[in-house]
Formats: sequence, C-alpha cells, structure tokens
Amino acid sequence: YTSPMPAEIIDIRVNVGDEVKEGQTLIILSSMKMEIPVVANKDGVVEEIFVEKTQSVEANYLLLKMA
Repeated sequence: YTSPMPAEIIDIRVNVGDEVKEGQTLIILSSMKMEIPVVANKDGVVEEIFVEKTQSVEANYLLLKMA
C-alpha cells in the first residue's frame, strides 16, 4: 500500500502479523487538514510496516506490505 498524496502519518491501526479483512482501515493519513484512511482492498496478513506515527511521506511512498 502506498500513500496517495504527500501526507503525515497520524495513526497506524495494524501491526505486523495482523490478519485484516477487506475494507479494514490500516493507516490514517493527514493531508491539507483532512484525514485520509488507507483501507485494505482484500483480506490478508500484514507483512511489513514501513512508516511511524508523525512521519511525513511523499506521494507513492510505500506504507506497508500485505500478503
């Protein structure tokens, strides 16, 4: 999953190893005073998380990897 725009990470709702369901919120971004949820597009397991809370990221920055 990648950031759709330049943003700040305000919450990470999953941990490595978590099983997630389609539609579940994974990470919440903040951009231009709006909160943007990054949601799972399919069921899976979180393999890696590449960001931390309060980190600023550019558009298309790799946020996390799921299997």
